[in-house]
Amino acid sequence: MTGKPLWSGLALVGALRARASGGLAREAHGVSIDTRTLQPGDLFVAIKGETRDGHDFVRAAFEKGAAAAVIDEAHAAELSGAGPLFVVKDVQQSLESLGRRARERTGAFVAAITGSVGKTSTKDMTRLMLSRFGATHASTASYNNHWGVPLTLARMPAESNFGVFELGMNHAGEIAALVAQVRPHVAVVTRIAPVHLEYFGSIGNIADAKAEIFSALDGGVAIINRDDGFYERLAAAAALSASHVFGFGETEGADARLLSYAPAGEGALVEAEILERRLRFRIGAPGKHLAVNALAALLVGAVFDVDLEEAASAFADFTPPSGRGQREKISTPDGELTLIDESYNANPTSMRAALELLGGAPTGAGGRRIAVLGDMLELGPQAGELHAALAQDLIDARVDLLFTSGPLMSRLSYAAPDEMRGAHRATPLELEEAVLSAVRPGDVVMVKGSNGSRMSRIVSALKTAFAEEMAN
Repeated sequence: MTGKPLWSGLALVGALRARASGGLAREAHGVSIDTRTLQPGDLFVAIKGETRDGHDFVRAAFEKGAAAAVIDEAHAAELSGAGPLFVVKDVQQSLESLGRRARERTGAFVAAITGSVGKTSTKDMTRLMLSRFGATHASTASYNNHWGVPLTLARMPAESNFGVFELGMNHAGEIAALVAQVRPHVAVVTRIAPVHLEYFGSIGNIADAKAEIFSALDGGVAIINRDDGFYERLAAAAALSASHVFGFGETEGADARLLSYAPAGEGALVEAEILERRLRFRIGAPGKHLAVNALAALLVGAVFDVDLEEAASAFADFTPPSGRGQREKISTPDGELTLIDESYNANPTSMRAALELLGGAPTGAGGRRIAVLGDMLELGPQAGELHAALAQDLIDARVDLLFTSGPLMSRLSYAAPDEMRGAHRATPLELEEAVLSAVRPGDVVMVKGSNGSRMSRIVSALKTAFAEEMAN
């Protein structure tokens, strides 16, 4: 443990609205809800999840060096003597209270980002960019839900210069509750797409739910994708609380407009106009959707009054997070193939972007473009049609072989050209052998599906199968 403590013990009593038991912890250097990643000196918050209750891990947290733990009254007696405890009525509400206190005490400029697709990459680009200009605190991974957002807030050092928060939802009202905690100066909507459609009934309802991010702006700035079909609807919602609305994209008249995009090696070269200022810069990963997301990040930078030339130069160091477009060379006994890991999530819009990325990826000698796709989930009654409709995108991307998994992806398998069809199986486990036996050096293999489709299993199989073969 080094550096200034994140929270003092006395501050935690008030922020958590807790009573201390077992002695008052002097200080906490971090906040954790998971003993697997807990660091010595962290405050452990015993959140009750869908499958596990954090109270079952309190003693393990102290064994790993936790400074204290936040527990509810119902568990106070059984955990007495485990270590310094902050006893509260409701742990989730106390975590939210701690997050709100963290937001109150900081003077940081804060941005909040949502959207059906692109919010994580936009958040990561914005964090990378702002880090050039001061201490920047941002959501880890996709900590964008009812516990991830207050946890990220609670971890925010008081002396931060910038804060970047990702907000997600799958039901109406969720973003409104989250953004009330974050209270951003800038709110970004990346793109509206048919994600969680089964919970909303229509894509218009999804747009309205995403527009909740503007509800806490209180005179701040809204940044919206100008290319999106729901731009006008979102802009009208933003105007109720924002002092300015900026648009980004390829549309003429966008405040941040993409002028040109060209793949270059493992990245891309971009030319753009940001508030009438021409910029040329490199992005460390390919994909036109990433170039568009970079425009949103640059508008955030413009609002926060950073140097845009230096801000844009930061994107050369951008790499996609795990499962969201990471590229990796896989060595086989006969040569290399390229794996594009898009296994974290999927919806029709992100699937089309990923297939476009695959279509632009260069193959090696004798190589092919191979798509390995799992079900896109939570799409409601239209799910089958939305899967089948991707057939033309496969053709446009010049896909040579298609492997599919899951009942919904069977619709795409049937709709795809006969010569493209590799194999369809009910589960990723059953599909593994077909994929492993088909791939060869020079191939580019893209794996994508909703997280619940477990397509990461195929990614792991590709990595480990050839690693074992090379070792023998």
